[in-house]
Amino acid sequence: MAGKEPSPLELQLRGYRIATAEILYRMPDHPSLIQSFIWQHYDIAPRYPELFKFLDFWEKNIEGPLVGVRVGRSELIKPQAWRQGPEFQLH
Repeated sequence: MAGKEPSPLELQLRGYRIATAEILYRMPDHPSLIQSFIWQHYDIAPRYPELFKFLDFWEKNIEGPLVGVRVGRSELIKPQAWRQGPEFQLH
């Protein structure tokens, strides 16, 4: 029996953050065309083990050869930011 998947909060507390990758690949039937695929998952920067696991799966199981990968990530848990906005007075 597999264990319960950790919640997004549990993953974030372990250092995981949302990583987004734009994967560029060649169309198998039209190799002169490049297609874009967006992948998003919780992962750990800068090693990105989940992304590399997915890319390994891609290369073994999907016919479209990879051209390039661009990665970005977001800090979901961060210190609270406080900004003072405009102040209005009503009479």
